[in-house]
Amino acid sequence: MTKLPAPALMLGSVLSIQFGQAVGKQLAGAVGASGVVALRLGTAAVVLLLLYRPSLPRSRTDACLVLGFGTAVAGMNLVYPAMVLLPLGLASALQILGPLTLALLTARRAREAGCALLAGGGVWLFHAPQGTGFPLGGVLLALASGACMAAYLVLSRRAGAAGGGGDTLALAVAWAAVLTVPLGVARHGTRLFAPDVLLPGAVVAVLSAVLPYALELAALRRLPTRTVGVLAALEPASAGLAGTLVLDEHLRATQWAALACVGAASAGTVVGRPRSEAS
Repeated sequence: MTKLPAPALMLGSVLSIQFGQAVGKQLAGAVGASGVVALRLGTAAVVLLLLYRPSLPRSRTDACLVLGFGTAVAGMNLVYPAMVLLPLGLASALQILGPLTLALLTARRAREAGCALLAGGGVWLFHAPQGTGFPLGGVLLALASGACMAAYLVLSRRAGAAGGGGDTLALAVAWAAVLTVPLGVARHGTRLFAPDVLLPGAVVAVLSAVLPYALELAALRRLPTRTVGVLAALEPASAGLAGTLVLDEHLRATQWAALACVGAASAGTVVGRPRSEAS
């Protein structure tokens, strides 16, 4: 996996997340957003702990990284209650404003800032006002998830740079599960363990957590955080595709134009970069 180009790893992560979230939105009709988050993070934590078998942090710095990383992971899951109130594509577009803001603030070249602005314009165009109002609560939840996503990208890169990325990831997701699973269990109890809920819950966990977290961790070792932030702008496009194929949501012509904007911005972060960054 690590032999693949870093942008390809990020693209795989983006596609996996959005199709997983589309399945999660369907599942939310049965167990609510808190139930989906509990299944997603609980299952992901078990899988990652078994896969990496991490040792406990040996220093205060390592422990703080795990706790901060895990809290950011838990906060990113605010997108699930947002998706209950908003269309999948809109929730994803609002969420991605966090990484886009990070990319803009950390840009070192005019081209990078231009790519971030182009991607931001595409995100806006993807859901440009059409006379339809959306619940403020859903918008705020999606924006809060985006802020946590920006923090996640920064902390994930630090975890990868520290050399024990897999161990830190497993412990962080376990901490995120500690923060979120009790709420889901309290609200839905044994319903979460019914076969018709547990199986799709496992699919959501693998597609939207286990696989993308591992892909992103590998990519962040070789890409600047600002570049990853703009590459992650492909998420609204992927959400639109997932919404069409899984949830029967269809795109307007202006939204396809928006996909072209974010695609061009993402390509612009790769073309012309030094070979050491593009590997």
